Amino acid sequence: MAKGSQLSQLKASINQAGLARPQQNGKKRKRAAVDERNKEKKAAKLKEIHEKLNLFDVKVTKLKHDVGGRRVSGTVGRPAQSKQAGIEQRNRTLLKELQDKGRAGGIVDKRFGENDPTMSLEDRMIERFKREHQRASKGDVFNLEDEDELTHYGQSLSNLDGFDDVGLGLDEDEDEDGGQIDKQTVQKSHFGGFDEDDEGDEEEEPARKKTKAEVMQEVIAKSKLHKMERKTQQEEDDSLRHELDQELSSVHSLLYALDPSGSIPTDGGTETNKSAASTLAAEAMDQDEEYDQYVRELVFEKRAKPKDRTKTEEELALEEKEMLEKAERRRIKRMNGEPEESEDEEGGKGKRRAKQRGGDDLDDDFYEEEGWELGTGLGESGVAKGKDDEGSEDEDGEAITDGEEEEDGDEEESVDEDGVASNGSEDTEAEEGESEALVETSKRRPGKSQSAPSKELPFTFPCPSSHDEFLDIVEDVDDKDVPVVIERIRKLHHPSLAEDNKFKLQGLAGVLIDHILYITSPPTPRLSLLTSLVPHLLALTKSYPIQSAEHFVAKLTLMHKNLRRGLSHGATDPDAKTWPGLPELSLLRVIPQIWPTSDKNHHVITPARLLMGSYLGLGRVRSLKDLASGLFLCTLFLQYESLSKRFVPEAINFLANSILHLAPHRFLDRPSIPGYFPCPDFGSERCLPLAINAKKAKKLTLNKPDLVALITGVAHDDRSKVDLLGLAIELLSRYADMYKSLDGFIELYQPIAELLDGIKPKGLSAELAERVVAFQDTLRRLLKFSRQARRPLVLQAHKPIPIPTYVPRFEQSSSNYLRNRDPDHERNEAAKLRRQYKQEKKGAIRELRKDARFLAAEHQKQHKEKDKAYNDRMTQVFGSLQLERAEEKAMEREKMKEKRRAGRK
Repeated sequence: MAKGSQLSQLKASINQAGLARPQQNGKKRKRAAVDERNKEKKAAKLKEIHEKLNLFDVKVTKLKHDVGGRRVSGTVGRPAQSKQAGIEQRNRTLLKELQDKGRAGGIVDKRFGENDPTMSLEDRMIERFKREHQRASKGDVFNLEDEDELTHYGQSLSNLDGFDDVGLGLDEDEDEDGGQIDKQTVQKSHFGGFDEDDEGDEEEEPARKKTKAEVMQEVIAKSKLHKMERKTQQEEDDSLRHELDQELSSVHSLLYALDPSGSIPTDGGTETNKSAASTLAAEAMDQDEEYDQYVRELVFEKRAKPKDRTKTEEELALEEKEMLEKAERRRIKRMNGEPEESEDEEGGKGKRRAKQRGGDDLDDDFYEEEGWELGTGLGESGVAKGKDDEGSEDEDGEAITDGEEEEDGDEEESVDEDGVASNGSEDTEAEEGESEALVETSKRRPGKSQSAPSKELPFTFPCPSSHDEFLDIVEDVDDKDVPVVIERIRKLHHPSLAEDNKFKLQGLAGVLIDHILYITSPPTPRLSLLTSLVPHLLALTKSYPIQSAEHFVAKLTLMHKNLRRGLSHGATDPDAKTWPGLPELSLLRVIPQIWPTSDKNHHVITPARLLMGSYLGLGRVRSLKDLASGLFLCTLFLQYESLSKRFVPEAINFLANSILHLAPHRFLDRPSIPGYFPCPDFGSERCLPLAINAKKAKKLTLNKPDLVALITGVAHDDRSKVDLLGLAIELLSRYADMYKSLDGFIELYQPIAELLDGIKPKGLSAELAERVVAFQDTLRRLLKFSRQARRPLVLQAHKPIPIPTYVPRFEQSSSNYLRNRDPDHERNEAAKLRRQYKQEKKGAIRELRKDARFLAAEHQKQHKEKDKAYNDRMTQVFGSLQLERAEEKAMEREKMKEKRRAGRK
């Protein structure tokens, strides 16, 4: 702190804090005023400077025995701030109570009988009602300006206020009447006769103010009068217009009438004018005829009708069912040769009999007769009619979805050797330890011959409860019409039409799953039909997810059981079913199209994923068919994990083993293979024939492999091996792109990169070698980026743990310590409470004294204000009195001067 006066010290402190600014021009000063970012910092610095300058704001209590490092509360205080805080609090509480003292606030219930406990609620309400009406009628007794005026015999008493013309004088016959008022006066004034209105008196009386009701009546009367006048005027205009329309023809005849000589009268009278006039008359007549024709056409124009309301789902389902049943009845009648009924006849409007054929009928009008159709016939008409019969869904509003054509013309259902789909006459269950069939059928279903003429497709079908019933329904139905059959079954058995339809459709979902397994069984799988069945299965799954999931899980469980039974026979046994066939793969391919694959745990996807992992991890490669089945599973895994990107080590291991089995390489034994992935079939006698022949492979081109033919065991040539090797490399590339963000990508794909380096490119075709080189470059780049992004492990960052310290316990023997420490716990607690009570009492007394001083100061302030107001008022009064007295003395002096002037004169 600088020396000198407080002003010099303040200036020095402000300069040191950097708060003093040099003189600025106008623009800089304006920008500085706008900028207030450092306002709070400046305020804090100023407060600190103020506290340092004013040493009396801080009160410091010196300790008698100061111990280093010990903090004692209450040694530093700020009395000025504490006093100001106490004053502000008392202003908010005590001052408000003092100002509100003596006020009569609140709501007082002064209703009649409210405070009378002897009166019931009903008595109170009755008495209040009476008093309210009395109070309302009390003010209307003498209200002469109200609508209900005082009347006498229907006449207003306001007309009796003037008595100017009332004859109160005595006539000449006064003596004869005995001093009584004459009859005329009585009739006019004494409440007798009011038949004659005195118009002169009314004109002389002032105009009375009309009431609101009278004003409204006048407004209504005027409105009705104007409305009546407009209506009358409109009727007159309509009648005049009608008369003019009636006279239009006569006006036309007058305008275009010819003179007796046969010519139109004109000014010149020439032949040119005559021809022009006749032309104009003809055009006018044509326009009139055209106008009349338009008017007649407008009469037959269709009027607008309100649209039908939006139907509910139940109503639409019922309408579709009735439509199908109606179409089926018409189809049966056409099939039986019976006459068809029109829509009106089917609706109950009466039946029309067919025309009777006589003996001399030549059948020349047979095709045009309504109600008869030609079932079979020659020529274009017969063919067209047959086509219409097949596609009669267009008449009934039914949209038929045609499926794709089958790949092969003649297809027959058969069973594979492993028992995937049973088509033989055997109905006995498999022996224990043998694979069970996924679809059980009671009889063999022969294939449909495409050369046979197809029958007309019915419109109504029963809902099948088993796969055999469904096969009976679609036995003579083409594959392209099977989706139409399923669609009609769903419409006919909509859940809103019957109570048990819901359970039928739940069973239909299981039937469709069985049929999918059935139609994909070798040797001739119908994959086009499978594509058309998936939307119906998806719709049923959305409607009944729990029951559909149960059907899927049951099939997956059976597939897992068959895998365990195949492994129990031996994984290397050629007859053991350890790899999925085409039906199982088709079901696994359909599952991700129906259920979500990104869930962490799903009732259908999780078992399917575990089953595919078991196939890849436990199955042993024995032939090219097993290799194709495994690559198909790797493709499915790529689809399953496209969103969640879960790591599947079985797929990577199988792809690496596929490259070892197919590609020519320099690895001779297992220890020479890079990495630690298992390869139990490497170098075995079963896998040696799978290697590609280098001489034949160079001449082959790379194509997309036909997995269906490979899985069914049809293709086993070198072209298939080359295609499978290309597929394995492409799948490894896709998995690398999906797993490039994993932390263990380097450990996962570094052995794969070394494995690709060991492939001999001379034994591959040009396209395949180019694909291998491209994948090697991509893999090196991904590994480089992964190494650059990897960071070494470090310890977790946290606050440093301090060294534990133990504070020693000091036993003091001073009198103060002994006085406040009693070996008896209860007595010690009681003494502690007494000390606290004493401290609180002192604090309360101190606060009460402060409150009393504050109230005394407020009372004194109020008295001062009151005295000041009184003094001001008295001063004003005395001032006015003195002013009046001064004026009075001035007047007296003026009078004295006047008197003296008058005396002089």
